[in-house]
Amino acid sequence: MFLFNPRKYEREHADSRSRELVEKTIAFFEKKGLQKIKEDDQSKVWYQDFLDFIKEEQVFASLLTPAAYGNGDCRWDMWRLSEFNEVLAFYGLCYWYAWQVTILGLGPIWMGDNEAAKKRTAALLRAGGIFAFGLSERTHGADLYSTEMTLIPQPDGTWLARGSKYYIGNGNCAALVSTFGKLADSGDYVFFTVKTDHPNYECVKKIDTSGVRQAYVAEFVLHDYPITAADILSRGKPAWNSSLNTINIGKFELGCASIGIATHALYEALNHAAARILYGRAVTDFPHVKKLFTESYARLTAMRLVAWRAADYLRSASDDDRRYLLYNPIVKMKVTGQGEKVIGLLHEVIAAKGYEQDTYFEMALRDIGMLPKLEGTEHVNMALIVKFVKNYFFGPVDYPEIPRRCEAGDDGYLFRQLTGGLSSVRFPDYRLAYKGNTLANVAIFREQVELFRSLLAKAPPGKAQAEDIDYMLAAGELFTLIVYAQLILENARIYKTQDELLEQIFAFLVRDFSGFALRMILSYENSSAQEEIFRAMIRKPAMDTASFTWVWGAVYALRDQYVMNE
Repeated sequence: MFLFNPRKYEREHADSRSRELVEKTIAFFEKKGLQKIKEDDQSKVWYQDFLDFIKEEQVFASLLTPAAYGNGDCRWDMWRLSEFNEVLAFYGLCYWYAWQVTILGLGPIWMGDNEAAKKRTAALLRAGGIFAFGLSERTHGADLYSTEMTLIPQPDGTWLARGSKYYIGNGNCAALVSTFGKLADSGDYVFFTVKTDHPNYECVKKIDTSGVRQAYVAEFVLHDYPITAADILSRGKPAWNSSLNTINIGKFELGCASIGIATHALYEALNHAAARILYGRAVTDFPHVKKLFTESYARLTAMRLVAWRAADYLRSASDDDRRYLLYNPIVKMKVTGQGEKVIGLLHEVIAAKGYEQDTYFEMALRDIGMLPKLEGTEHVNMALIVKFVKNYFFGPVDYPEIPRRCEAGDDGYLFRQLTGGLSSVRFPDYRLAYKGNTLANVAIFREQVELFRSLLAKAPPGKAQAEDIDYMLAAGELFTLIVYAQLILENARIYKTQDELLEQIFAFLVRDFSGFALRMILSYENSSAQEEIFRAMIRKPAMDTASFTWVWGAVYALRDQYVMNE
């Protein structure tokens, strides 16, 4: 599995149009060059050149229009969407942000039952339009229950929209803003669209943040904005479901963006370190630097394996197989968190150079921490993840094996997802992922997994512990790593990942798992049986010099393989 490299672009595509879109996007950014990207970033320049490009090349129209509403190359295909997230973030999070917010804004439209709105949206995409997702409010954040945006019924059967939304990307110029609110008379939830150029739409201000400087994150107010049936996307339970299901689709992309940022930063850090001489030696000759790079590469490869495998499950989803509901928040939380970890390791190498204004790394350092926070706080995802613990470990069911899902196809189920009933989501035996693998660190990690399962069976959380959210979230870190490892193993088999690299990946997984087990001992009250098992989980990975040397060689071979055009 190769890291994304614009100079040696390689990926299997189902059709020539998909490859063309990526290659044209690469060409756009490489022609623009790092210096101009940094100048625009520092000056907070609105990225009209990028929006002109996506209009001219029909990028968003091709990638974000379901087949039923577009031409022959249009489809909603999570295989190519995931990669495009990585490509955009590789060049700058602000460009990715315009794309990702558009995905969110489109979600309630494609999920609704307003066919005229869907056709209108397809036409707006062809015209180069971007979209916005009006969900959060200043007082309540993303607390949907407390939304104050209201549609007030009028005698003629129309409504007036009254209320405000906060932290809304693309809120300055979106062709349509999919807006969540309530009907004043019935209290039912509703999704409706508004136009940013309407006189009753007030874009109050740009909310300046330290990251994605060029993006426009808006506060807007609707002043008795007239709404007709043509603007209504969904009401009642379908509107509520649209909000949750849109997040399932759109926020998955955060992990892919984190991969793009970390990949570009790795190239830049390696090129800098390899060319820098200290005390008569290249920086890359120092043993600790080799360790930092090797671990960064292992973690980054694992991120890619997990995100791409989770995309396979998204594409394979059905009412009978909703495993993606576990894997999705793990990408949102864990992959983005690992991106922060990789940037931190690389910063130990690149040091003060990472703060210099002409480097990509300066943007990466600033932006990487936004990704776990854009979806909300970590505990939101962890609280969802822990709901699946029981069914993951006990009472496995048979499922057909999910292959790599790289074929062309419209992932239409994502617009009609079943909601609720998480206790009915089942899993096959997690141990299938370990079958036939004899690597030392994989074996050690599996022993840690079995100890966790033993904890659940013999010494599960007591009533007080189960009611302690902090305790359960901390224990959830252990479970998250177990699922993370499963996805790595599954995709490593598909992509024929080298044993040496897999050994180094599981070396850090063993260390991380041990660290979380130690935290359970040091930070929480446990029964004696629980503490005994937590202590047994603390293991040292096998020190495999040969695999370390192999991976370091693979990392060093990337030296000067990619340098962005100035």
